[in-house]
Amino acid sequence: MQLYFLRHADAATLAETDDERPISAKGVEQAKKVARFCEARGVTGIRILTSPLLRARQTAEIVAKHLGAKMQEVPWLACGMRPQEALDRLREIPRKEAVMLVGHEPDFSGLVSHLLAVPDAEHIEIRKASLTLLNVDALEPGGARLDFLVPCRLM
Repeated sequence: MQLYFLRHADAATLAETDDERPISAKGVEQAKKVARFCEARGVTGIRILTSPLLRARQTAEIVAKHLGAKMQEVPWLACGMRPQEALDRLREIPRKEAVMLVGHEPDFSGLVSHLLAVPDAEHIEIRKASLTLLNVDALEPGGARLDFLVPCRLM
């Protein structure tokens, strides 16, 4: 399974609740940049799963629209996702599918660390609007190989 991690783009700091923070103008440009990067590298036929939080959903919508991909909101990608829960949910997806998860920190660092069997998640940081690709042979610790981690500024 190809498993992409896209952390949500830059978000506004003020909103009624944290869940309702929209992406900023900078975030819109970041999401478009990610979409163009994916398109230029032939990322097609991808399934996009997103956190229900507004900033993640808006990031995913921009990328999905640009790539012509299907997007699905899943509650387990909201802030506070546990690696084991994510692995259990990902096991429900056919292994031949390429999947992009759009979500949050520190959840993504924890899941990437878990899949790479890196003992301390502090050694991995998934920055806003960065794209990470793991090739996953097994949904278990050490079952993945890091292909790339590209910050938005290098796209």
